[in-house]
Amino acid sequence: MELQVQFGLRVKELRLKIGISQEALAYKAGIDRTYMTGVENGKRNVSAKNMDKIIRALELPVPEFFNSQIFK
Repeated sequence: MELQVQFGLRVKELRLKIGISQEALAYKAGIDRTYMTGVENGKRNVSAKNMDKIIRALELPVPEFFNSQIFK
């Protein structure tokens, strides 16, 4: 599985776990909602800068974000 797909799956998993909408997460991360949709669907090649914004918006340390079976 490609990294962009794995990243999107993890974002969606965590977003649903904390119970917020795509729109709310996008706003919190300072990115467009349509971009967030593309990220979650694995359609966007996410820059390191935007990865950082999204992970911070999820309020997780980076190592914890990537510590998932999705990335193994």
